[in-house]
Amino acid sequence: MSGVAYEIVDVFTDRPFAGNPLAVVYGATDLAADQMHTLAREFNLAETVFVLPPTDPAATYRARIFTPEVELPFAGHPSVGAAVTSMRRGLFPPGEIVQECGAGLLPITVTEAGTATVTGGKPELGPPLDHEPLLSLAGLTPDDYAGDETAVPRSAGCGLDWVFLPVRREALAGVRIDVPAAERAGITELVVFSWSAPAAEAHSRVFSPGTAVQEDPATGSAALGLGLWLVASGRLPASGTSSYRVHQGIEIRRPSLLECTVTASDGVATLATVAGHVVPIAKGEITIPPFIG
Repeated sequence: MSGVAYEIVDVFTDRPFAGNPLAVVYGATDLAADQMHTLAREFNLAETVFVLPPTDPAATYRARIFTPEVELPFAGHPSVGAAVTSMRRGLFPPGEIVQECGAGLLPITVTEAGTATVTGGKPELGPPLDHEPLLSLAGLTPDDYAGDETAVPRSAGCGLDWVFLPVRREALAGVRIDVPAAERAGITELVVFSWSAPAAEAHSRVFSPGTAVQEDPATGSAALGLGLWLVASGRLPASGTSSYRVHQGIEIRRPSLLECTVTASDGVATLATVAGHVVPIAKGEITIPPFIG
C-alpha cells in the first residue's frame, strides 16, 4: 500500500519534547474519514490534523482534526501546529492566512520564526455550575476552591467548549480525576486552573476523562475559553483588549506556554486569540489504511 507524509511537532513550546505533540498529515485528499480516524488512532496523540485543499475560496487550506475517539470542529494546538508546519513546508509564505475547519474560517498569523496566532471562532459562554460536584470529581476539597459570587464554574469556548473550575495554585498538583464520576456528571472536558491577577497569568491542567489522552499538556481551545471566563468573572476588563498567558503541562513534565488575548465590550467577550511556538520533532511516511466504511 502507498503512504502519506506526516510530521510530528511539539506545539506551544520553544524547545523539543515539551508542549503538546501533534501529528500533521499531508497528501490525504483521497482518504475517507474512517481512514483518517484510523491514522489518528495509530498516532495515538491528543490530536492528529490533516491539511487538505480548501473547499471555500477564501481559505488557504482546510484542516480536519481527529482525536483517537472523534473528529473535532476545532482545536488550538492542531491549528497552530498545522499553520506553522505548512509554512515551513512552503505551502504559503509567513503572514496572514485563513484556516477552514468545522468551526468556520479562522484567521491565523504565521511568522518565519515558527509561531502562529489563531483567532478563535464564535464565543460561547454557559450558565454557572455548582462547584462542589466538580471539586469532588477532581479529587479536591472545598478549601481548594478559589471562586466567589462572580467567579463561578461554567463552560466557555470559541469553537470547542470546556468547563472551567477555579482553584488555589497549590491545589493543582493534587488533582486526581474520578473518571466514572465525571462520566456520570457528563463532564468530558474540564479545565482546573488558578489565576494570578498581578501577573495576568493562569496555571492550568486540562482533562478529557475517559479518552485515550486523559490530560492534555497544552490546549489552545481551553486557553481561548479561559479568556471568556476571565471577562465574565470580572478578572479581566469588561471592555477593550487584554493580554494573558497560560502555563500548562507542568505536572506531567510537558511544560507549555500559551500567549493569549481577549477582546470584550460591555462585559461580554467578543474575540479571543491564542499564540505559541512550534518545534519540529520527526517526519516520515505512514501507510494508508484500507477503506473500512
